[in-house]
Amino acid sequence: MSTPKRPHRNFYGRLKGKALKQSQKTYLEEDLDALSPGPVGWCENPAREPLDLGALFGGKPVWLEIGFGGGEHLVHQARIHPGIGIIGAEPYINGVAMLLGKIRRAGVRNLAIHAGDARDLMDVLPAASVDRAFLLYPDPWPKKRHHRRRFVTPEHLEPLARAMKPGAVLRVATDIPDYVRQSLEEVPKAGFAWLAERPQDWREPWDDWLSTRYEQKALREGRVPHYLTFRRL
Repeated sequence: MSTPKRPHRNFYGRLKGKALKQSQKTYLEEDLDALSPGPVGWCENPAREPLDLGALFGGKPVWLEIGFGGGEHLVHQARIHPGIGIIGAEPYINGVAMLLGKIRRAGVRNLAIHAGDARDLMDVLPAASVDRAFLLYPDPWPKKRHHRRRFVTPEHLEPLARAMKPGAVLRVATDIPDYVRQSLEEVPKAGFAWLAERPQDWREPWDDWLSTRYEQKALREGRVPHYLTFRRL
C-alpha cells in the first residue's frame, strides 16, 4: 500500500536562521527526540493515528502553543502550571534549539515539542483533547495575497476547533491590526465565542502572561500588541 501524500501546507516562514551554536546543536542531538509528543510526521504516522496523550502526560490537562518562537512563554507556562501538560509546535529550528536550552535551565518536565508544522500535529491530536491553546504573535503575512497563509483561516482553525474541548480557551496575541480584524471575523466561524467587547491592549495582558521578545520588539517599534480570548463552544 502506498503512503498517503502529505498535503501542501505552509502558514509559516523560514525554517532555519543563522548558524546554530555548538551548545544548541548538542541540545537538538541529545534532548529533542525524548521530548517528542509521539509519531506526528507523515512518514512515521501515515495512517494519522491519534497521539496517546494519556501516556504522554499521565492524564493531565493538555495545552497547546502554536509557534512558540524562542520558547520563553512555553517554559513559563510549564513552570507555573505543573499540573498541566503542554505541547509546543514550531518549525523554526533555531527557535526549537533556544527552547531546549531554556528547558534545561528551568528543569521543567511537563512539556513536549513538535519541531514541525502545527497543522500536522493537529491532524493527530485526539478530538476534544486540548484544554487551552495559544497563538502568540503569529507570522502576519502582511501582503494581501498571502493572507490565506495566516493561521486564522478555516484550513487551520477547523482542525484546531476539533482538537479543543468544549469550553476550552484560545488566546491570540498580535500587534498587527489587520490580524486582529481577521481573527475576530474568522475564529468565531470555527466555533468559538469572543470573550470581550474590545481587544485587550498591552496594558491589560492575561494574569499569567510573560512578555515575549516579540511583544517587546513591537513596543520598541511603536506597534501596540492586542490580546484576544475565545472560548470553544
